[in-house]
Formats: sequence, C-alpha cells, structure tokens
Amino acid sequence: QVQLVESGGGLVQAGGSLRLSCVATGRTFSRYVMGWFRQAPGKEREFVAALSRGGGTTSYADSVKGRFTISRDNAKNTVTLQMNSLKPEDTAVYYCAGVIRTIVVITAREYNYWGQGTQVTVSS
Repeated sequence: QVQLVESGGGLVQAGGSLRLSCVATGRTFSRYVMGWFRQAPGKEREFVAALSRGGGTTSYADSVKGRFTISRDNAKNTVTLQMNSLKPEDTAVYYCAGVIRTIVVITAREYNYWGQGTQVTVSS
C-alpha cells in the first residue's frame, strides 16, 4: 500500500504560478501510475494530469495543456504538478492519486490510493 500527502496549495492571483507536491510512503512508488485530479465546489472530480511509472509518458486535460506540467522523482517518492498561468477556473481542491498499472490512466475510478487534497484558489 501507499499513503499520499499533498502540499503546496494556496491563494494566487490570476496569471500566477503554484507548485503542488505529493509525497508517497512505501518502497514501491515506482510501480505506480500517478495522477492529479481536482474538484471544485458543486462539481465532480475531474482529471488534470497523469504520469507513467518511469515518467516518460504524460497525459493532460485539455483545459490545462500548455500551462501545467506533471513530473516525478522516484528516488524521492514524489510527484509534482507545476501550474503556470493560473486562471480563476482552476480554483479547486487538488488531489494526488496512484494506482499500480502498466499504462497511464485518466479516470478517477481506476485509482485506488488518494491523498487528502490541497486547496488552490486563484483570484481574478
């Protein structure tokens, strides 16, 4: 099993940047496909980005392509989401998630490990 803890959320003005980090416990982090999801008030949880076990394959939601970058450091059991050019519509609770898979997956129901979430608020 793995436990996930996110950090790095906060309040930022539109156009600004934030860097979210997710640290995983356990020795098998490199077996996990990792993803970031977000949930705004009154909305369903939605996919943001995902990354293969080795970090060579990524997938992004259309709404964040070109602005967000997902990366990982398997030696440090960490996955990071760099968010640039933030918009008010990016405001949400952001969740880190993991699942043991051989391919990148982008649907929330396929992930079985979740962090507690970190709030990102973008003011206009």
